[in-house]
Amino acid sequence: MAHEPEPQPADEFDAGAVRTWSALALAALGRSRTDIDAINVYPVADADTGTNLYLTAESADRALTEAFAAAAPGVTDGTAPDTAATSLPEAVRAYAHGALIGARGNSGTILAQLLRGIADVLAAGPAGHAPGPLLAQALTRAAEEAYQAVAHPVEGTMLTVAAAAARAARATPGTAADVARAAYDGARAALAETPGQLAALGKAGVVDAGGCGLVAVLGALWQALSGQEPEPEPVQGPAVPVERVPEPCAQEEGGPGYEVVYLLEAAEEAVDRLRAALDGLGDSLVVVGGDGLWNVHVHVDDPGAAVEAGVEAGRPHRIRITHFGDERRRASAPRAQRAVVAVVHGEGLAALCGEAGATTVPARAGEPPAVADLLDAIRRAHAREVVLLPGGAELRAAAGAAAEQARADGVRVAVIPTRSAVQGLAALAVHDPEAGFDEDVVAMTAAAGATRYGELAVAERQSFTSAGICQAGDVLGLIDGDVAVIGAGLPETAEAVLERMLGSGGELVTLVLGPEAPETLAARLEAYVQQRHLAVDTVTYSGGRHSAPLLIGVE
Repeated sequence: MAHEPEPQPADEFDAGAVRTWSALALAALGRSRTDIDAINVYPVADADTGTNLYLTAESADRALTEAFAAAAPGVTDGTAPDTAATSLPEAVRAYAHGALIGARGNSGTILAQLLRGIADVLAAGPAGHAPGPLLAQALTRAAEEAYQAVAHPVEGTMLTVAAAAARAARATPGTAADVARAAYDGARAALAETPGQLAALGKAGVVDAGGCGLVAVLGALWQALSGQEPEPEPVQGPAVPVERVPEPCAQEEGGPGYEVVYLLEAAEEAVDRLRAALDGLGDSLVVVGGDGLWNVHVHVDDPGAAVEAGVEAGRPHRIRITHFGDERRRASAPRAQRAVVAVVHGEGLAALCGEAGATTVPARAGEPPAVADLLDAIRRAHAREVVLLPGGAELRAAAGAAAEQARADGVRVAVIPTRSAVQGLAALAVHDPEAGFDEDVVAMTAAAGATRYGELAVAERQSFTSAGICQAGDVLGLIDGDVAVIGAGLPETAEAVLERMLGSGGELVTLVLGPEAPETLAARLEAYVQQRHLAVDTVTYSGGRHSAPLLIGVE
């Protein structure tokens, strides 16, 4: 159960207040997400600003929750967080870092930099709590850093709203709650003026979508400090509430065709050169972050060149490229009745699942997909009903969160708790889009549950396992997630694992070979099964790059 946010004393903006603010901001963005999406007309009318802000806030909230859990490991349900165990600097840094690594879209990237600006000031202040003047200083730094992060700032946007909030905060003496209320009121007033500042907004008759989200976040800050709930409508005016959804339009006429986003590990000097390079490639350039980690967002016609510029600057990862035309066609296309979304490790498995009709989400060791990645895949599937195969026990929580968010969009989602890719393959094999949804889910769940799974991995260091002590370089044979065999080589260990798995019966063995497996391994294991278990069939697939050395399924 999630903790219930409680307001803080009016002049105590401490670690507990940050946690309360995060929970309230996430809830506020969740309530207004659809309405904000509907008024998204600038810089690209792709109806995703509310969703991007929500997903960014969700990443920030998750990082903050993890920071509190690490400081108070005895608390696991979040009902009674030991706020004394986490200092204000630790809380604001965790909050800003979570937003940085999970920032989505133009608006989410700017929100991440706003939170970083706040953290830069509060983390350098008292460890206990921040009084009103320090909060005003933090909001001012946030607006300044956000303007600096955008290559070509435009008024009438989220930046304008942030600057107005900062001005109002600086002009208000008093407690932290007083400053937060002034910032909220200043942001609301500035938001109401945005249609007159930006032609695209005035023409559509809407306020700025990113600014609308920022008003919700600032309202949550005031509520966290005062205990008073903001008005249901953040701004009253002709543009709010929204009465129409803009026509699906991928980009302004003549604008770039792709959105490129990635995290970048690089030195600040290299990022300065990167900004200049990307500015010459496209528009909507926002680079946020610092201390060696950056989030890069740009709209370009040549996504390859944008990624190459990142490679020259440092190490880009979590690269995401979206073609606006694809988004437009998807938005206007009729929805399919049912689709399957599968998380897969390995390019070969991705191709295999794709051929079976699934929308795939790539996963790599140490970089599991986030909730936002799963939600993206559900939306790309563009179906009324979706069956989600997470492919690992560690992804169940993320899959559940993505499914819950998709259900809020009107999509019927079922999560089948697959713990391995071979269980996902078994579920896909019996998938019947013509059957009723519940019937299909039951059949796929039964097929996955009836599939025992094994995996071979190479030990990286000495460790205690359920099969004894292993040394670095040993081959580990896992059955249903537990180490069952410790061997010296892949072939011998694979045979030992197969023998144990087939000891309790089976009709079909599925082998998925990774790039590290010897070329002769498939033939050797097929012969081994045929000689010892005549009634058992064997199928073999290539897992491709990023897959385990060997996956085994027994049905």
